This record gives sequence, structure tokens and C-alpha cells, in this order.
Amino acid sequence: MSDRVTVVGIGADGWDGLAPAARRTVEDADVLMGSARQLDLVPESGHQRVTWPSPLLSALPGLLAEYADRRVCVLASGDPTYHGIGTTLVRLLGPEAVRVIPHPSSVSLACARLGWAQDQVAVVSLVGRPHELLYRELQPGRRVLLLGADCGWVAEALTERGYGESVLTVLERLGSPESQLRTGVARSWDDNDVDPLNVVAVECPIEPGVTLLPVVPGLPDGAFEHDGQLTKREVRAVALSRLAPVPGQLLWDVGGGAGSIAIEWLRTHPSCRAIVIESDTERAARIARNAAGLGVPELTVVEGTAPVALDGLEPPDAVFVGGGGRVPGVIEACWQALRPGGRLVVSAVTIETDAVLADWYARLGGDLVRIGVHRATALGGMTGWRPAMPVTLWSVVR
Repeated sequence: MSDRVTVVGIGADGWDGLAPAARRTVEDADVLMGSARQLDLVPESGHQRVTWPSPLLSALPGLLAEYADRRVCVLASGDPTYHGIGTTLVRLLGPEAVRVIPHPSSVSLACARLGWAQDQVAVVSLVGRPHELLYRELQPGRRVLLLGADCGWVAEALTERGYGESVLTVLERLGSPESQLRTGVARSWDDNDVDPLNVVAVECPIEPGVTLLPVVPGLPDGAFEHDGQLTKREVRAVALSRLAPVPGQLLWDVGGGAGSIAIEWLRTHPSCRAIVIESDTERAARIARNAAGLGVPELTVVEGTAPVALDGLEPPDAVFVGGGGRVPGVIEACWQALRPGGRLVVSAVTIETDAVLADWYARLGGDLVRIGVHRATALGGMTGWRPAMPVTLWSVVR
């Protein structure tokens, strides 16, 4: 199939900033689609103009079908394949039906203006997405570019989380003659009357006293709100090493407790996905709060009891059973649902559940380990070792 849709990236400099090939594509189109702002950037050329409806994603397939026999040109901001409509169109129509003519993205323009190395900057799109996604990127010395952010909210959130000395730079209308910068410190930021076409740059300070929350498994137990039902730090790190998070893959966390396993799985890479199954209403709400506070608000929480609650869920690439290993049908359902190459990890703290895992280990093999952790505590005027309850982990690959 020949190109059905051509996507042209356009900047705030409008028609004057387009390359000749992009201009010809716009002029030759039968139908020109885009936002009202984008359509106003190009001159009339006898084509039909279609302004994006709202909501766009649900209406897009119908629009494309309506103009299937016409030459369609879609206008997009900057680089259409970078958090843009270009990737959506490729997903709907296939790469052979979509041609993309990119323009410098707001990210490249911002880095050029600030003198930042683009390959060393975290980019977070908050367009239609929870602002808490910012939290995952907060580390001392980290540079972050935020797309579609509310700079007032960003300044307040940084201050609340100990990053009040962060330098904020709001870059407005990048690429246009009206482009301007506003710079300040997060804790004293009070300039929120900015152009909606902006990028917010954050430069986190390197200073003592800021809590480090790395992306490697094993966050401090205190990072999670919990009622005691929490996979402890050391066990969590071992369990996640066997679950083996891979970008783009899906985890089921069955019997979520505080949601710590799923949250740490998601923090390893922005494309990782996770579903927590939790039967207790209060715990389910707590899991959602933990996920938002640790920068992974995209975590899906299913309130229900396994194995019934597993019906209809997308097949996982990995499953952690932190509770309910003795419930009839739970391990069977998880094992059957796993994709080929999927990893199953089940934990146990009681003798009865140990017996269940020993039986499964005899049937399917895998790896059966017992983890014992001792912590130094005060013992009179000296220090002694206090053991925690041992935890058994059974892991197996399908």
C-alpha cells in the first residue's frame, strides 16, 4: 500500500520554518488535519480542513475511514514520532501507510537553548497523563524536561519532596520569534502566568539530606505506606531478581499488600507494566497511593480475590504471588496464564505454604530458596542480632 497519510511536523515558527518538501506536502493535500492552532499556522491552499475533535483517540479511526480515498496530511507539533500523533497513526494504519516529515522537537529545541546534552536528559510527557510521573525521575543532579506540565504544581511538588532548591526554567513558544525563558528556584516560584505552549526544565540540586530512591530493586521499607503486609526490602530485591523485569513486559502481583513488588517492577523502566490483584479495599487504595507517590501512577489495581479476579486479564510475562499461595487454584491459574518464557515467583512464610511450594517444586522444578535476614539491634548495653521470619521463594520459568 502506498502512503495513505503524511504527517508533517510543524513548529511555533509555522509556515516559515517548514522545509520545501513539507510545504509541498501541505499544499498538495486534499484534506489537512490538525488542531486549530496548527491549522492556523499554514496558508489556505484549496484543501479541506478538519480540526481534531475531542476526545481524539476514539474518533481517529472513523476520521481516517471517512477520508480513506483522499490525500490526507496531518499537522503535528515538532517531531510527530516523539510523544506525538505520528506513532498513533502508525499503530492504527501500519508503517507502510504513514509517511512522517519531522520537524525539530520541543525537546531538541529546549536542549539547544539550555546547552544540555539531549542524551543525558530525562523527558517526561505529562500531556493527558498524571503529573506524579515526575517523581520517578527526581534524583540529585538530574536534569528533566517536562512536556505539558503545570509549572506551579511542579514547583510545589519539588519543594514538598525535598527538591526546593531545584532550578526551574520555563521555555515558552520555542522556535518562534516570541520565544522566551523564565528561570527561578522551585521553593520561591510564583510566576505561573505562562504561555500554554511551553516546556518546563528542572535541574535537581546535589545537596545532602535528599532521600535517594534508586530504580534498582530494594527500596527502603519506609518508602511504602503499609499495615504490616509488605514484602520486606531484602526479600523484595531477591524476588525481583528472579522476576527479571524487562522493558515493555507485564507483571501480575497477586495479593499485593502494599504493592511494593509491582511498584519496583514499574520503576525499572518506563515501559514496564503491572497489575496488582488485592482483595482488601483499604489496601487497594493504599497501593494506588504508594504507586503515585513513587512515580508510577500508571499501576493498575484490580480489587478482587484470586483466582477469580484473574479471569480476563492480559496474559503476564511474570507473576509474583505474595499472598494466597495456599488458596486452591491460584498457583495453577498463574502458571497457565504465563506467556512462554514467563517467570513465576511464589513466597511463603508458613510451614503450610512451604509444603505447597515443595510439592510444586517436585512437579515443575525451578529454584527453591529460603531467605533469612538478621538485623543488628540493641541488647542491653551492647548489640545483638535479631532474626526476621525466614521467607521461602519458589521460582520457575514456563
